[in-house]
Amino acid sequence: MPNSVLGKQSITSVAIIGLGYVGLPTALALHAGGLRVLGIDRSHQRLAAIQVGDVDLIAADANRLEASLQTGGFELTSDLSRLTEADAVMVCVPTPIDRYQTPDLGPLQGACDTVVRYARKGQTIILTSTSFVGTTAKLLVDPLTAKGFTPGEDVFVASSPERIDPGNVTHTQRDTPRVLGGVTERCAAMATRVVQVLTPIVHNVRSPEAAELTKLYENSFRAVNIALANEFADICAGLSLDPMEITAAAATKPYGYMAFYPGPGVGGHCIPCDPHYLLWQLRATPTAAPLVAQAMDAIAQRPKQVADHVVNTLSRTGKAIAGTRVVVVGVAYKPGVQDVRSSSALDIIGHLLDQGAQVDYFDPLIPQVTLYDDSSVKSAVRPRGTDWDAVLIHTVHPGHDYQWISDCPLVIDATHRFDSGPEKGLQACAA
Repeated sequence: MPNSVLGKQSITSVAIIGLGYVGLPTALALHAGGLRVLGIDRSHQRLAAIQVGDVDLIAADANRLEASLQTGGFELTSDLSRLTEADAVMVCVPTPIDRYQTPDLGPLQGACDTVVRYARKGQTIILTSTSFVGTTAKLLVDPLTAKGFTPGEDVFVASSPERIDPGNVTHTQRDTPRVLGGVTERCAAMATRVVQVLTPIVHNVRSPEAAELTKLYENSFRAVNIALANEFADICAGLSLDPMEITAAAATKPYGYMAFYPGPGVGGHCIPCDPHYLLWQLRATPTAAPLVAQAMDAIAQRPKQVADHVVNTLSRTGKAIAGTRVVVVGVAYKPGVQDVRSSSALDIIGHLLDQGAQVDYFDPLIPQVTLYDDSSVKSAVRPRGTDWDAVLIHTVHPGHDYQWISDCPLVIDATHRFDSGPEKGLQACAA
């Protein structure tokens, strides 16, 4: 979008705080749209990786990165004080949960504190991170007001939660509508000018709180339906039916049904985390969300169920799990990404190790992982099916050779989509 269409109070530069899976594609899209971009990240290692293109991006964004690094108006830094240079600031830091499924607000709190510290009159500040309802007010509006700013008059604040699906080349950022809620109408108008550079389809809601709850609703919806898909996979196994066949048949209905598929568990940045921000907030209110809570509990239990299925399958073939050689195929949380955040594969490996199995993994995109006991494991380099007693299919990346799997004596398919091997019907979900 040319800068001339941004209005009388022009926005020509944007600072992005956090250059991860959301921040970097966002920075590249804004630069491609004609804005000067200042990418800020505290990790010097991350900045160095971006500079040489050693980052996990879809092909279109990889091309954008190469072009941005060779042209002007795209700068990377760890200097937080340079936030004052930007007309607009977008906060794109992660909002994880801890081992007790409690929101870890440290990164977001730190980023917002920094924004407030360096805020100047006329800036537009947009929170894109997913968090509890009222985050924008608590972490930005209230401290900005305490500092002497008046949101809507001399600073403009809004929430527009990200909608980026890593590795997805079908639903691009530009083609995906964005929900946006401003503190005031003028805040919404100023923030919309920025977000419209990312996508022309901006759906305005009345407040930041409405935008925040919208994002929590989206991913709670997915969590509940994934849990249901897993449950139906269990039902199918008990009735000796193929859950993929049943799902495909149900999906022929053109209304009232949306297909969700079973697999080995959920992972990544959204589904395992976001609904817990809602559940955490509701603990202090009279309102309960039993359906969401039960779905998240089912999702949390899924890796153990997969590991137990491996144990039971081996037992039916006369093998004890202790000492048995098992290889997990794919530890990324979804196909086509170099991302193991909250991957169910790590939990599954942990459960199998706890029961005495000898566990390896093969993932052509993930050369090494750190397990929850802080031990490091490297991917098998030239796998042979005969090296193991059993193969568990967790994540299959497109464009890679898995023919060796057919040589393994026992193949357990947790994706319901891998054709090789005699063992079918393992129920779980890869989202």
